[in-house]
Amino acid sequence: MNILSATGNGGFMDFMSTQLVQFLHYTGFANVEWGHIIMILIGLIFIYLGIKKEFEPLLLVPIGFGMIVGNIPFYPGLKIGIYEDGSVLHILYHGVQNGWYPPLIFLGIGAMTDFSAMLSNPKLMLIGAAAQVGIFAAYMGALALGFAPNEAGAIGIIGGADGPTAIFLSSQLAPDLMGAIAVSAYSYMALVPVIQPPIMRLLTTEKERTIRMRPPRQVTKLEKISFPILGLIFCAFIVPSGLPLLGMLFFGNLLKECGVTKRLSEVASNAIVNVCTLLIGITVGASTQATTFLTGRSILIFALGAGSFIVATFFGVLFVKFMNLFLKEGNKINPLIGNSGVSAVPDAARVSNNVGLEYDKTNYLLQHAMGPNVAGVVGSAVAAGILLAFLH
Repeated sequence: MNILSATGNGGFMDFMSTQLVQFLHYTGFANVEWGHIIMILIGLIFIYLGIKKEFEPLLLVPIGFGMIVGNIPFYPGLKIGIYEDGSVLHILYHGVQNGWYPPLIFLGIGAMTDFSAMLSNPKLMLIGAAAQVGIFAAYMGALALGFAPNEAGAIGIIGGADGPTAIFLSSQLAPDLMGAIAVSAYSYMALVPVIQPPIMRLLTTEKERTIRMRPPRQVTKLEKISFPILGLIFCAFIVPSGLPLLGMLFFGNLLKECGVTKRLSEVASNAIVNVCTLLIGITVGASTQATTFLTGRSILIFALGAGSFIVATFFGVLFVKFMNLFLKEGNKINPLIGNSGVSAVPDAARVSNNVGLEYDKTNYLLQHAMGPNVAGVVGSAVAAGILLAFLH
C-alpha cells in the first residue's frame, strides 16, 4: 500500500508539504545569520590574497576555505559542525586543541632549516631575541585591556609571527581564544611583505640601507651537527616547558645535518609538515564559526596582534642600529635585517633582501637576514616556554 492510497490525495499533499517544510528548515538559507555571511566574505578575501597576491598561499588558501566550510549555516545537532562532538571536523580539530600538530610542524621546520647564517655570525642571534619584545608588549597590552593573565600570554605570542607556536600556547593557556589567536597569527605572517617595509624605511637612513656586510664564514659540518644537540640541552634546561616545540625543532635539524638519515629528513620536511599544515589550515579556518568567533574579544585580539607585530619589527630594526654604535666600520650590520628577527621564515628574510635591493641592486641581504630569522624561530619557542611556565 503506497502513501497515496493510504492517506488519499489530500493526505499525500499534507505529507509532502510537511516534508518540504522540514527540508527547508534544515537548509543553510533557514539558519543563516549575518555573521556567517561576513565570515564567508573574509574567507574569500583570504583565498584571494593567497592566490592573486601570493601572500603565504600554503596558509591562507586552506584557512580561507576552512572559513567558508565553518560558516555554512546548518541546523544544530547534525554532528557536522567543528564544535559538535563526534563530527569529522571536531575529530580533526583535536590536533589543534591538544597541540599535536605544532610539534610535528616544528619537526618539519627543523628538517628544512639551515642554521649556518646564524652560526657563522652568532651576534645575529641577539636580533632574533630583541624582536621577541613584541610578544611581551602584547602580553602587557592584553592585561591592560582586561584579559586574564593566561589569555594575555596566549595573545602575546602572536608577536612572534609564528602560527604553530601560537596554536600550541593557546591550546595550553586559552583554548577558547584559539580560533582568533591562530587566525590572527597566520594573517600577520602572510602580511609580512605589507606591514614591515614601511616601518623599515621609517627607521633607517638611506646610508644605513646600503651598508654592505661581510660574507658569512663557512660553517663546518661538526658545528652543524653539534648545534641541534647543544642547542636543545641549553634551551630545554632553561625552559623545559618549551620542550615539545624545541625538541622537535632541533631533532628535525639533526636529521637534516647528520647526513645519515636523509629519508627521515625528507619525510619530516615534506609529507609530515604538508599534511599538518593542511589539517591546521582547514580546521583553524573552520573554527571561525560566526556564532562563537565574531565577538568584541576577537576584534581586540586582532588589534593586539597587529600592535605586537609592529612592535617586534620596530625593536628588531632599532636593536641593530643600537648594535652598530659599538661595531667598527666594516663590521656593521645593515639595519634592514632587523625585521627578520620575527619567526616568519623565510618571508621576513625575503622582505629584508627585497627592501635592500631597492636601494642597492647588488647588495643581497638574504643570507645575512636568515641568521636572525631562524634565531627568531628558536626565540619564539623559548618565549612560549617562558609564558607557559609562568602562566599554566
